Amino acid sequence: MKGLIKGVAGKARENTDFRQVLETGANTQIVIMSIPPGGEIGEEVHDKEDQVLYFVAGSGEAILEGAAQPIEEGDIVLVHKGTKHNFKNTGLEDLKIITTYSPPHHPSGTIHKTKEEADNAGY
Repeated sequence: MKGLIKGVAGKARENTDFRQVLETGANTQIVIMSIPPGGEIGEEVHDKEDQVLYFVAGSGEAILEGAAQPIEEGDIVLVHKGTKHNFKNTGLEDLKIITTYSPPHHPSGTIHKTKEEADNAGY
């Protein structure tokens, strides 16, 4: 069934790619991410998209407009469009994330194995 992703938390836990787009609709996109210990998403601002991040495993910090807060498994963060943000892995295991963008941000089917690959993609 289009739009149904069974076992998404398990897929996120098993994922080793920095970013993997799972599903793209007209108004929303579902992505899973894996951030290694000491890694980060990288400071960014989305001018057109709201982003929701649900933390499936690991621990780290959410930095919104320069203010840092610890995050851990089970936490969720809504990043409003126009907000400067970054998420860092401060733990000892990979930080596993399910995130959505509304409207979609990445081309459908995007997979970036590493942050460097994602940075080189230019978006």
